[in-house]
Order: sequence, then structure tokens, then C-alpha cells
Amino acid sequence: MTVKSELMYEAAVRRSLARMTHEIIERNKGTARLLLVGIKRRGVPLAKILAENIKRFEGVDVPVGTIDITLYRDDLTETVVLPEAAASYMPVDVAGMTVVLVDDVIYTGRTARAAIEAVFSYGRPAAIRLAVLIDRGHRELPIRPDFVGKNIPTSKEEIVSVRMPEFDGGMDVRILEDR
Repeated sequence: MTVKSELMYEAAVRRSLARMTHEIIERNKGTARLLLVGIKRRGVPLAKILAENIKRFEGVDVPVGTIDITLYRDDLTETVVLPEAAASYMPVDVAGMTVVLVDDVIYTGRTARAAIEAVFSYGRPAAIRLAVLIDRGHRELPIRPDFVGKNIPTSKEEIVSVRMPEFDGGMDVRILEDR
């Protein structure tokens, strides 16, 4: 894989996340009954950054959970070997909470659908919202994010790569191509 273009450097990613944080607070009318849930893998550090931003902007610690959607995928019947799921974590009861699912990229919408199903396995939230750093289009399901860092039109052949320090040693967004 080669880098076709660099879409966002770390400063732009952080600015987008700060804007998204303000939008989340505004839409929720504050931070009461708010739960951020990062979709493993790269949604988790993004959810933590949003929580840090809320702490800085509002002085409130918002709980952050993690969800692994592996066992909720709609393509499990197509695999011979059942994939191994990592542990999910909900720091509070989801009942009556506004859950904001956080992911790096939305593409077909299938990951978001699986994450919604996974959240319901923990209880019945008051609402579920979706926050994504990148919306690249090409939806296969009627799912639309509530909070978007950047809309990036892509071809189906391109790969959008969100790099996070925990996994990749840096923070940026790139388009990759197979060469």
C-alpha cells in the first residue's frame, strides 16, 4: 500500500474532534446521562479524546466504554472459523443514557449497525448517536452519523487510513492505494 494523499495532519484531526465535542455537548444539552462508547479499535482512542475534550471544556468526567462488534457482524455465517472477540466494557448501565458510538471511519454502515446491536445487549439507552472522524460515503444501510469530523468522497477502491498513536505511532488521516 502506498499513500495516495494526506488528508488531515494531527492538528486538523484534533480541531475536528474539538468541534465534534462541542456539537455533542450542544445536541445533548450538556453532559448529563452521556456515555461515549468507542468501537474497537480506533474508535476507542477517539472516544477517549472526546472525553478529555469534554473534561477540558465542561469540567465533567464523562464515562467511556468500549465495544467489540466482532460477534455482531452480519457476515459471520460466511466465515468458516468464528473470529475471536475482544472484551467490551460499559462503565455504567446504558439504560436511560444517551450513548454516543465513536468510530474512525464510516463506510457501508455495517459496523455501526453491529455496534448498535451490541449496545442493546447491555440494555435500552434513551438514544444512540454516532460520531465518526471520517465519512467516506458508499453506504449499504440507512445509517447516517450524527457527528462527522470530515466528509471525504472516495472511490470504493481507495482505503481511508486513520492512524492513532496507540496503534500507529502518529495521528493523521490518509488515503491509500494498492500499487
